[in-house]
Amino acid sequence: TGQAPSTAPPPVRLPPPTRLIFDVSGQAKKFAYSARAELLWQHDGSRYQARQEVSAFLVGSRSQNSVGQISAQGLLPERFSDRARSEQAAHFDYAKGRVTFSANTPEAPVGPGAQDRLSVFIQLGALLAADPGRFVPGTQVTLTTVSARSADRWTFSVEAPETLDLPAGATATLKLQRLPRKDYDQKAELWVAPALGYLPVRIRLTQANGDFADLQLRSSSAP
Repeated sequence: TGQAPSTAPPPVRLPPPTRLIFDVSGQAKKFAYSARAELLWQHDGSRYQARQEVSAFLVGSRSQNSVGQISAQGLLPERFSDRARSEQAAHFDYAKGRVTFSANTPEAPVGPGAQDRLSVFIQLGALLAADPGRFVPGTQVTLTTVSARSADRWTFSVEAPETLDLPAGATATLKLQRLPRKDYDQKAELWVAPALGYLPVRIRLTQANGDFADLQLRSSSAP
């Protein structure tokens, strides 16, 4: 069209509050396991909470929790916690432009648009929901992504649409894939479903040592 690219932040369209139940298959330290996971997404238009818990026999449970504000650009996390045997957390301070960590790892610079390891999946879907035509296959989206111990730049590539055969049934999806920068980076694959407000219906995380967790949607309902 000859128009200059817009410097305005992209709009978002957040999905309605939803409870997602997943079947999980995975491998931890060469040990194969199956589990059940729940992702609870809630918001009132000004604040949000996302909580994901995976419970597996012998492996134990792990929960991640993200709480924060909602802005015109989407989610503004304030606190992200990750609990397995013990809890570690990251605290966002946008006034100072920093995120600090309970693990006493070095603080990191952070600005609006940064996400945590859980909110990033909701935010990516909300970006696609607001303007699907903007995210054709091959489009890349880069977000500062914060764990409970550090911050990193994650780049996701939009892949081709896929219809998945999930426990919940055949589901039309769009796939996004993290492009690792280093050999030891975690690989993240995400499938979002337009019919569910672009919420994730499959999440596959793979570690450099081959351990992985593959979450596939079994059911969705109002919270």
